[in-house]
Amino acid sequence: MQLVTRCALALTNLSMQLVTRCALALTNLSMPAITRCVLALWLLFGLGVQASAQAIPGITRPVVVGGDRDYPPYEFLDGSGQPAGFNVDLSRAIGEVMGLRVEFRLGSWAEMRQALLDGEVDILEGMSFSEERAAGEVDFAPPSAVVNHAIFARKGERVVRNLDDLAGSKVIVHRRGYMHDLLAGKGFEQDLLLVDTPADGLRLLASGQGDFAVVAMLPGNYIIKDNKLDNLAVVARSVATLRYGFAVKKGNEALLARFSEGLAILRGTGQYEALYNKWLGVLEDRPLPWTTVARYAAAVAVPLLALLGGTVLWSRSLRRQVAQRTASLTRALDELSRNQRQLVQADKMAALGILVSGVAHEINNPNGLILLNIPILRKAQADCARILERRFEAEGDFLLGGIPYSRMRHELPRLLEEMQEGALRIKRIVNDLKDFARREEGSGRALIDVADASRKAVRLLDAAIRKATDHFCADYDPDLPLVWGHSQRIEQVIVNLVLNACQALPDRSKAVTVTVGHNEAAGQVVLTVRDEGSGIAPEHLPHVTDPFFTTKRETGGTGLGLSVSAGILKEYGAVLSFTSAPGQGTTAVVVFPVAREEGTP
Repeated sequence: MQLVTRCALALTNLSMQLVTRCALALTNLSMPAITRCVLALWLLFGLGVQASAQAIPGITRPVVVGGDRDYPPYEFLDGSGQPAGFNVDLSRAIGEVMGLRVEFRLGSWAEMRQALLDGEVDILEGMSFSEERAAGEVDFAPPSAVVNHAIFARKGERVVRNLDDLAGSKVIVHRRGYMHDLLAGKGFEQDLLLVDTPADGLRLLASGQGDFAVVAMLPGNYIIKDNKLDNLAVVARSVATLRYGFAVKKGNEALLARFSEGLAILRGTGQYEALYNKWLGVLEDRPLPWTTVARYAAAVAVPLLALLGGTVLWSRSLRRQVAQRTASLTRALDELSRNQRQLVQADKMAALGILVSGVAHEINNPNGLILLNIPILRKAQADCARILERRFEAEGDFLLGGIPYSRMRHELPRLLEEMQEGALRIKRIVNDLKDFARREEGSGRALIDVADASRKAVRLLDAAIRKATDHFCADYDPDLPLVWGHSQRIEQVIVNLVLNACQALPDRSKAVTVTVGHNEAAGQVVLTVRDEGSGIAPEHLPHVTDPFFTTKRETGGTGLGLSVSAGILKEYGAVLSFTSAPGQGTTAVVVFPVAREEGTP
């Protein structure tokens, strides 16, 4: 019958003379073939006059392909009003491989569904499959995708687990969509709020109307992101999983067969997969294949096992060597071990610096957009305020973003101001991080302001300080003289001192104080970091700057912070000292000589 259908379609375009020649050629065919062609000719002459008077989709006129105007990423009208999306590109590709001309007509889903039944549209490029639809008004091609539906709600709304939990709630659904049919069948018709497109439904939900919206997962997330509906979230995933693809009016088997054949060709050539990955692949949360997981696990496990094996072998070898050596070599081995750990720690710090610099750069990019857009938003808000005030005076209070306007009129300017202040603070912290993490160009010295270095260090430690104490104070004398040093390395010293002070506090009620002053008589700039912590035991105080000496080994302390800090300060002629008593806190004092003349500390 497929041969008969194709022959009938082809013969409608032939003249009577060509049909006569085809009949004469039948004498050379075998009996079964003659029988089939006679049947085709009978269909042609019995129905051909009527068929030739009608336009044949894809041959004498384009195939009219219907779809939803606002159902991204499957089908939608783009910014210039042109059809776009996965379904649109798939229909075009099928038209190309099958030699069909296609014409798109996108509108509301209810209009397009009715247009198919009225014969104004030949085929719908995206329709969810159901047994009721297949048994009633349409025929389906093999599915081109699988659509998962989800329940969306405003953030803070009560939690639901499935469609049955929606009973008694106002639910927004796509008019004449699958969920409209399904929920109406469950007896929810009186509680449904019908909209023309999913985007209309989600915008209605975001404005405070309705309790929930049931929308396909991918279009829902796409619309929320594109329209910046930040007060909406998914509360129940995959409440229905449906086959989705082309559908024609019941009985239009010829057109359905051509689109099904075209879809099969695209799958075989790889074009379908390319279109799928372009529109849908990047949006889906698909689990990694087990082969990929195994490959990544092997890539991590093999070097770790090799490192572990090498470490074990090295450790055994070292123990044998130590056992064989005399007591006279013990100090040399200890020194070697110390140097090795210092190199490892230095390498870790260098890697951490690179990481911090990269993260700071990535934060700076979106923060720049925020700083660029907020002034525009503030101007727009000021312009809109006049219009909203007139409406408020004329109509009374109304909702704006789900909040009464009488409250929002005062809150919105404050929110924008806080956003700008927060973005500026992020920018300052990021710049300080980038400066702190930047590689040192040698260990040269330059004139620096100790107060400025202290301010940067405190900004970097803002989160740690706020977590450790409610009583932090920083005091800097004005017009401090400059000292010789390296800004990044002095910042590193101050970071170590302030961080140690925060870690020494037993609770948030204790204070940390940072002061930078000028001892004019002695020609010194004095940095003091004082905490009200647990203090340092007298027997430990002389060793706090010794390499690898720490009382916090169990919490990750390395004993290198104060040792490195003392070495840095010594290089620039500064002196680090500590005074402490158990239970009375600790005071760290750094004394910098004031710079007298160029090149002389």
